[in-house]
Amino acid sequence: MPPIIQIILIGFIVGFVARLLYPGPNTPRGFVLTAVLGFVGAYLATSIGRAVGWLDSNQLAGPIGMVIGAVIVLFVWDRLVAYGVVRDPGAPATPPNRQKT
Repeated sequence: MPPIIQIILIGFIVGFVARLLYPGPNTPRGFVLTAVLGFVGAYLATSIGRAVGWLDSNQLAGPIGMVIGAVIVLFVWDRLVAYGVVRDPGAPATPPNRQKT
């Protein structure tokens, strides 16, 4: 199985584990966003491991490294949402402001 397919499959599980471990509000909601979070974290951990020389080109990062990568991605996402840089697509829509008459 190609490594990218393995990272995607493992990324689904890693995303859920990272959401359980990350303290504070878990703003990304929904299955798709969690899966993307896990995939990006797994890919980040594998890429860093290969760049540093810890992993060969056909190796993947271990599950702990992937979870750490996903927690880092979740932290960055949480900060971007908190500062209003990006809007969380899973957050409930806020009603429009109504002026009192």
